[in-house]
Amino acid sequence: MNHLISLPAAAAAAPQGSVPTPVLLLIAVLAIAVLLFLIMKVRLHAFFSLTIVSLLTAVAAGVSANDLLDTIVGPFGKTLGNVAMLVGFGAVLGRIIETSGGAQVISEKLIGLFGEKRAPLALSVASLLFGFPIFLDAGFIVMLPIIYTVARRVGGGLLRYALPSAGAFLVMHALVPPHPGPVAAAGIVGADVGLVLMVGLLVGLPTWYVAGYRLSLFLASRTQMVSVPELMGKKKEDLENPPSFGVVLGLLLLPLVLIFMNTGLKTLQTTGAVPTDALWAQVLVFLGNTPIALLLSTILAMYLLIIRGHDGPIGGALEKVVDDALAPVCSIILITGAGGIFGGVLTATGIGGAMATSLQAVGMPLILAGFLIAVIMRVAQGSATVAGTTAAGLMAPAISASGEQSALGLACLVVAMVAGAITLSHVNDSGFWLVSRFLGISTKTALSTWTVIATAVGVISFALCWVVYAVFA
Repeated sequence: MNHLISLPAAAAAAPQGSVPTPVLLLIAVLAIAVLLFLIMKVRLHAFFSLTIVSLLTAVAAGVSANDLLDTIVGPFGKTLGNVAMLVGFGAVLGRIIETSGGAQVISEKLIGLFGEKRAPLALSVASLLFGFPIFLDAGFIVMLPIIYTVARRVGGGLLRYALPSAGAFLVMHALVPPHPGPVAAAGIVGADVGLVLMVGLLVGLPTWYVAGYRLSLFLASRTQMVSVPELMGKKKEDLENPPSFGVVLGLLLLPLVLIFMNTGLKTLQTTGAVPTDALWAQVLVFLGNTPIALLLSTILAMYLLIIRGHDGPIGGALEKVVDDALAPVCSIILITGAGGIFGGVLTATGIGGAMATSLQAVGMPLILAGFLIAVIMRVAQGSATVAGTTAAGLMAPAISASGEQSALGLACLVVAMVAGAITLSHVNDSGFWLVSRFLGISTKTALSTWTVIATAVGVISFALCWVVYAVFA
């Protein structure tokens, strides 16, 4: 397969109307500039910024008033149809495990298995497991009391335990569905979420060990020792009926198993090893669809961690957990939909085809272009979700025009973009401030630790992803 952008004749004749290619490219540059201005300077919410810029871009590129609403609403609904359930179910599953004490159960069990000398590794592994359904900020805050307690008990400075944990959360949040970045990018590009999950784990696990764990330990050893701050440091009161380690681990692994089963059966059906009309295969494939897998896991978590053993009416408890989980992710879901609008406008106006033609002339590989655009967006405005979503919106028309048909190739392109979106976290990133303030470290120290780790995670995962793309896609 040609991994450079190559336009088939139909793609080259994208619906550009009478607008010349240089003008379309100028419109794209101005659209990105206005988008960054609205997000960074005006501080307008990314949902409104993306929607406004998409409208202005469509008008500037010649979309008629009669077609304008369809051009906006169509991509918005299509993107949300792929994303909303994944992010919503994943958030609720993570919240249930968090409030039930599941994170602490996993951490204490792993510390017991690894021993205190390997407590950083135990905390990092626990963060990997806990970071599958829970966003970085929520997961890291939940882990902080455990990190503080271990740091006080074992000694050696706070960063020795906190950085490996943060690095693990960073890898999972950046690369693995159901986190919003990879889910949104997959929805916009049209990649299979199950394959994105497989590629994310394939490149993410070695990236975690090298950048999230080993590099974190190295940076902690080279940084002035940080004491545990008097913030969230007291151990939480023990729950009366904490969940068992096996139950929590099973709930975290169940969606992974179901999704992998779906992907594997689809592959076997394609090769003819499994009949496509076999009822048992159809049922298992259905259960392994990512939204269904997360829904089943969430319902099971509700029963095992909330309903079972709960005294009194459970309706209020369930409603509170779900509301608390969904409220913070509504903004992310809307941003994702708006990113789909941006990509749809670029396709409908022919700007995407013009960008593809330009990238072809430069000779830049498609996967590298996606990574670099995401890095630029990340550095400019800070949010990894917005960076990955915007990069996917910009690249979707070019990917479509390139003739990329491989499902694995599309998954690799998505992972490459979200790897770029996590790179170079700095002072305009909310995660940068969350980690630095909860660890009580200076901005300079955060730049020399957290920023380095985030950059290493992005670059290493991209490099590994490119290898997979070049060899197998």
